[in-house]
Amino acid sequence: MDWFEGAIRDEAELAEIYEPSSWLVKNKTIDHLDAGCHAYLALCTFVLLSSADAQGHCDVTPRGGPAGFVEVLDDRLLAIPDATGNRRLDTVHNVVQTGRLGMLAVLPGRGQTLRVNGRACVSRDPALLDRLTSVGKPPKTALVLAVEEVFTHCPKAFVRSGLWDPASWPSAEDQPSPASMLRDHVGDPALTLAEAEQAMVDAVTIRLA
Repeated sequence: MDWFEGAIRDEAELAEIYEPSSWLVKNKTIDHLDAGCHAYLALCTFVLLSSADAQGHCDVTPRGGPAGFVEVLDDRLLAIPDATGNRRLDTVHNVVQTGRLGMLAVLPGRGQTLRVNGRACVSRDPALLDRLTSVGKPPKTALVLAVEEVFTHCPKAFVRSGLWDPASWPSAEDQPSPASMLRDHVGDPALTLAEAEQAMVDAVTIRLA
């Protein structure tokens, strides 16, 4: 069955299905980082960045660091260091192509998240990079996000998923191992499970900073 055939393609049809948002939801979006946003980001250690390339291919990538690794430059600008990763550079390529970025900031144990969307660029300005040493050294580049819209997101997804409740977490025995998933992704029979496991260990030890 082709699930895309007959799919909803008209926003008017969506309006027939869904009730309108509440007044509070419609009016909570702001165009700057207020005091609450500053306090939230000062404690934040983990964000998800959403971007797309010029052809519309989408990507969501996690970024993490010590509390405050997302540097608030002022009420309308923030910077995210591009710490050493797998060198795919998906996000930075996308930002170079489109100049847009979305960010979802998460605090462990808290259901309410913070969403920030706006214009973006990839900067290699030395003065900026020297400020972003959360992983021990200045990054090669930083993502600068010019705030256009900011709002908090309700905790329903965390409540429904039980994400912060250890009792809801699947056991290690029930999960596919990270190394086996990597080996299956690569699809090369010459790659052994031991080699995949060592590659994952190296990624979070010798290639972390």
